[in-house]
Amino acid sequence: MKNKICILLSVFFTINLNAQIIRKSFSLTSENSSVLSGNVINDVAVSRNSVWIGTNYLCRTNDNGQSWQIFSEKDGIGRGSVSAIAVSGDTVWVATAFDTLTALGSLIAGGGLAWSADNGNTWTWISQPIDSADVTEYSPTTTEINNPTYDIAISDSLVWIASFAGGLRKSSDMGKTWKVVTVDGNPFSPTKYYTHRVFSCMYDGKSLWVGTAGGVHKSDDGGKTWVTFNHQNQGKGISGNFVVALALQKTDRGPVVWAATVEAVDQDEYRAVSFTKDGGLTWHVCLQGEFAHNFAFYGNDVYVVTNSGLFKSSDYGEHWAVFPDITDFETGEGLFTEEFYSIDISNAGGIWLGTNDGLGYSFDNGVTWKVFRAFKSTSFDSEPETYAYPNPFSPFRHNRINGEGHVRFQYHITTPSYITVKVYDFSMNLVKVVAQDKYRVAEGDFSETWNGKNEVGDVVANGVYFYSVDIQGKGTFWGKVMVVD
Repeated sequence: MKNKICILLSVFFTINLNAQIIRKSFSLTSENSSVLSGNVINDVAVSRNSVWIGTNYLCRTNDNGQSWQIFSEKDGIGRGSVSAIAVSGDTVWVATAFDTLTALGSLIAGGGLAWSADNGNTWTWISQPIDSADVTEYSPTTTEINNPTYDIAISDSLVWIASFAGGLRKSSDMGKTWKVVTVDGNPFSPTKYYTHRVFSCMYDGKSLWVGTAGGVHKSDDGGKTWVTFNHQNQGKGISGNFVVALALQKTDRGPVVWAATVEAVDQDEYRAVSFTKDGGLTWHVCLQGEFAHNFAFYGNDVYVVTNSGLFKSSDYGEHWAVFPDITDFETGEGLFTEEFYSIDISNAGGIWLGTNDGLGYSFDNGVTWKVFRAFKSTSFDSEPETYAYPNPFSPFRHNRINGEGHVRFQYHITTPSYITVKVYDFSMNLVKVVAQDKYRVAEGDFSETWNGKNEVGDVVANGVYFYSVDIQGKGTFWGKVMVVD
């Protein structure tokens, strides 16, 4: 859901639903799966032996992706896709969001929060925190619409949430009650103050840091008093006042706070990464022009996920390296995207990378990768031997990387086999040989990819295309894909 934040900067409205906070308890009935439940990975959180993945459902692995537990509404997770995860020891907090149809069209609504104190064995669900229409001391937010929670911070005795229409809120009783907190002392009014539109929050063990559409804000006393850092009020300030992510790096030279800072209102603001080594007194700016989504750290190394790839710096942002295209070292399965949304790193240095085309895991500092994706296996009798996805397929919009789109042709083999895949037009003229006698060394689910181009490198015309998957010793199987501009 973090990739939808920009939409909400220009859209805001409230309706009165007179809703109440609702809490329900659930026991663990989660589904076990060999694959992820979705391919758009909004958040990643590593804690001890567990890795939590936020996609269309909440997923967890305790064995580096060999198996997954999938948590949904029936387990106590809210409706919709996961928009935020926070983990502290065995305590896990999760927020969800979903699209809903309104008189103004399709908008995002908050699906509430869920928390577990036993590493996901049992969950308590809370409806999206909103206000009563009877509130008079500030402008109440009385609806879940345009009110998703984008970030969660767990401090010593408080839980903080960053919601768009709901602003910054804290709870001292595990979500039974919530209190609105403003970073500027003004009565809460997100339609009036950019600083009341909150997108990120982070607790560093002493101070609470909050990112809004009006800058970075810091409190050392649990939100009673605040210091604001923005593009305008410092000689060496942040690049832009729209702060979509905050993170703490603990280095051998002391703590560093990193922020993803995007242009908000003033024309001289710009998107980049901003960081401070002195508690916000001065800021350094790097990766100018990049829209960053999140950060992860391993010692003095900082990793940044952006709309144009994964970056790494080992010298506090002075020099950056961008990672090459990511492919599975065993299957050749690629992540066909340059839009990376989330990242976290285990204590052993394992990198978990969330994108809009699946999840990557590297155990050797990004030299080799394992790719995890959601798909339906064709090994079951009820399923076809092959299918194409996405279908319809647009070479100009789907799975784009290095200027090309990609469609996958999925299949399953039971023994090591040679594979040949060909694409034909509606008249059964050969368009492209996608794979010729490609050897797959083991049983399993695989896919071959087509970039929507013919043998001379031109993008094919719109229409229906047929493809064949020839599996040695098993036969030739056919499918079709619609190509649209």
